[in-house]
Amino acid sequence: MDAQTLTYVFVFLTFGLYIGIAIWSRAGSTNEFYVAGGGVHPVANGMATAADWMSAASFISMAGIIAFMGYDGTVYLMGWTGGYVILALLLAPYLRKFGEFTVPDFIGTRYYSSAARIVAVVSLIAISFTYIAGQMRGVGIVFSQFLDIPITWGVIVGMAVVFMYAVLGGMKGITYTQVAQYCVLIFAYLVPAIFISILITGIPIPQIGLGAEVNDGSGLSVLDKLDATLVDLGFAPYTDGSKSKIDVFAITMALMIGTAGLPHVIVRFFTVPKVSDARRSAGYALLFIALLYTTAPAVGAFARLNFVDTVHNTQYTEVAGWFKSWEDIGLIGWQDKNGDGRIQYHPGAPFEGNPTYAESRNPDGSRAVTNTPTDASNEVYVDRDIMVLANPEIAALPAWVIALVAAGGLAAALSTAAGLLLVISTSVSHDLIKKTFARGLSDKKELLAARISAALAIVIAGYFGIYPFGFVAQVVAFAFGLAAASLFPAILLGIFDKRMNTQGAIAGMIAGLAFTLYYIAYFKAIAPELNTAEHWWFGISPEGIGMLGALLNFVVAITVSRFTAPVPDQVLDLIEHIRVPKGVERPHDH
Repeated sequence: MDAQTLTYVFVFLTFGLYIGIAIWSRAGSTNEFYVAGGGVHPVANGMATAADWMSAASFISMAGIIAFMGYDGTVYLMGWTGGYVILALLLAPYLRKFGEFTVPDFIGTRYYSSAARIVAVVSLIAISFTYIAGQMRGVGIVFSQFLDIPITWGVIVGMAVVFMYAVLGGMKGITYTQVAQYCVLIFAYLVPAIFISILITGIPIPQIGLGAEVNDGSGLSVLDKLDATLVDLGFAPYTDGSKSKIDVFAITMALMIGTAGLPHVIVRFFTVPKVSDARRSAGYALLFIALLYTTAPAVGAFARLNFVDTVHNTQYTEVAGWFKSWEDIGLIGWQDKNGDGRIQYHPGAPFEGNPTYAESRNPDGSRAVTNTPTDASNEVYVDRDIMVLANPEIAALPAWVIALVAAGGLAAALSTAAGLLLVISTSVSHDLIKKTFARGLSDKKELLAARISAALAIVIAGYFGIYPFGFVAQVVAFAFGLAAASLFPAILLGIFDKRMNTQGAIAGMIAGLAFTLYYIAYFKAIAPELNTAEHWWFGISPEGIGMLGALLNFVVAITVSRFTAPVPDQVLDLIEHIRVPKGVERPHDH
């Protein structure tokens, strides 16, 4: 069978598995819908957490960023993995011991305030919808390419699948679906990486292959060969960084503390039976995550080397098979400026504006490009989000590997999308409706409200997928910045600062969220022409501004709390309860 047919088979089988699991594990109560009944095994929860956390940004876009940014792209690796350690050590066990359903639940109870709960819900929705925009774009890209349908319809099909297992199964259905999705996505990521590592270096372990010699007789290592190749074409060396130290530090910190504040990851630790299980599942998740994250740098380097070797100075007819399929959906493009029939790949923009070739075709199918060339030497436009997905085609791997990657990309995007949709729906139904505006709501009506909220969230998420505002990992980085600036300080101070009160928490969250949102919106939407290092505050890019937002949150929260009313005694008892391990006597117990 060809790659197209195999892709249909693989996607159909995996979607059937996901929907089957959702029907089998259909939630029958709010406890099952919100936290899967609190009975998930640590290993299963670790796999589900890994799938929830390793989104389309991890599977599709991260290696693409590393492929094109080189050294600078490693901030995503450092930030996301370091943040998970912070989450596992500083937050997860305490939040599990707290024992409620959601992050706004913790903030509302800890800060004894409906207003604090509402601010937390607003922050959560801003974070989650920013994050989910990247996931739905990933779904659209995969469906559009591998199932040969428009991106819009790809997003709609993805919405329908997520609706089935998120709305029906809730957290219970999502948890066991994510276990299956982790198995699919990690297998789909590692198999082509192993194949390509063997092709380039003869070594089947990509992590080792990255530092090995290329088997072309040159005697150069992969990174040395990549550096030399790119410099010859006019690019900066792959292993050199162009970002300033302050921006690298800011982005890394924003991603780290943003990871620790992500509500859809935090809620996973409410699903295990005991506090000790929360720690165990965090450890398992880190192990499962490491399988992909230690492979990503190798995939990025191999992809860039393969792309250059395959495309540059090559007759278009030799690569037209895979090239044209991506060209038709506007994610890669070529204009033969010198008329020699060969593809020239150099630095510089090949066209002025966005080369969406799918919308610029003559009736006979020939190109009708009207964009003006802006660089005489470069003839290629390539979207970094395609690199992982196109890598097997570029390397001419078997058709079943191409189909497997398609299924893996969808698993990564849909698993995270489902987790995000669930935290949105539970925050609306549980925190806004049940705990704030309709306190007498029955369990049955609350469950209905949660499902309706999930359905509405899916529609909004689909809109963001059809009309995205950035490449996948960049959009996700903004979500981490918002989480860093809003929820993380409130959660951390809620656990470790007994003096932190309602007024401080609310003021800090509003200040951090408003500042970060404005900064990102200003440079990305209001004045994108000023989005350069000389115009950034302290040289910090929009991707790293969450760090400053978090610092502002901490300063405002601590300052306001010291000049306002002290925390009530019952809240101090709650803090003691979640901080002291079970079986340990507190001093005032005697």
